[in-house]
Amino acid sequence: MPPKFKDLKKYCEKNGWILLPNTDHWYYEKVLIDGTVLRTKVSHATHKEIPAHLWQLILTKQLQITNSEFWANI
Repeated sequence: MPPKFKDLKKYCEKNGWILLPNTDHWYYEKVLIDGTVLRTKVSHATHKEIPAHLWQLILTKQLQITNSEFWANI
């Protein structure tokens, strides 16, 4: 089951992601030790589930972790 946007927001806040200035979404950024900058955005509709196809893109492209790593760190 894909997470809700509130789960993604909680993950970012718990794992050292920096909240950028608020606009139509919450934007988070994290700089890795090697200098790589990761970015993700979280909908203000925190009660909604993230569609499965979008969740896979968020995991692989934006967070660069596995689904198991996400749930272990929330």
